[in-house]
Amino acid sequence: MWEKELHAAIEAGLLAKKKIMEIYAKHFDVEIKDDNSPVTIADKSADEIIRNYLHELFPTHAFLTEESTDNLDRLKNDFVWIVDPVDGTKDFVAKDGEFTTNIALAYKHKLVVGVVVAPAIDEIYFASKGNGSYFQKGNEKPVRIHVNDKLEDLTMLISVFHFNDSEKEFIEKHSDKIKHVERKGSSLKPCAIAHGLAEITIRRSPNTKEWDTAACQIVVEEAGGLFIEPDGSPIKYNREDVYNRKGYIVVNRKENLF
Repeated sequence: MWEKELHAAIEAGLLAKKKIMEIYAKHFDVEIKDDNSPVTIADKSADEIIRNYLHELFPTHAFLTEESTDNLDRLKNDFVWIVDPVDGTKDFVAKDGEFTTNIALAYKHKLVVGVVVAPAIDEIYFASKGNGSYFQKGNEKPVRIHVNDKLEDLTMLISVFHFNDSEKEFIEKHSDKIKHVERKGSSLKPCAIAHGLAEITIRRSPNTKEWDTAACQIVVEEAGGLFIEPDGSPIKYNREDVYNRKGYIVVNRKENLF
């Protein structure tokens, strides 16, 4: 189940990757949007490529994407593609390679497909409901991934650009468990946890949105991890308010929900 949708999301991500990397190799202008976040022609071009490809295959599905005008008619649709064409635009502009393309499908407010493409480092993480999570490097065969079982000597991943005092206090408070802190961009943080390469990441601010978390969340969940609101509530998708107002916490094991 969801095989067709997963394959389509991967293909859409790879098509977007090609265009993104063409732009990445050249000079490009940076605009500042109303919410003070940057946007480039790569964001806009990739958004169009992904939407057009998926719409042709699934013409009745709705879309919620960062770079398109939100049509609240999507709230009446059981199927909604949730897309961030370039997650980590600041990373893209800085040319640090730590940006991703996120494509997810929600069915009746629950995630069923997620694809995270990291164009500059040639990696893909993908998952579908009930079918596990996978990692692919370049043209190598995909391998199934799983969170690790660590409960001590934990590695916490923090944002390259958005680390705040509240998150710093969290690390200090739990320094008996959190022994390593590493910076990683965009959706690569949750994906690294799904891959067993780290154990925890949090966001204690209300400024991420559905398209920032949807694709990597199902990758984490299908790998055996938890991706929830700080109070333990599940994150619902295809909401009228697309902001993750409470933030989130991602861990490898429930015992690490401090």
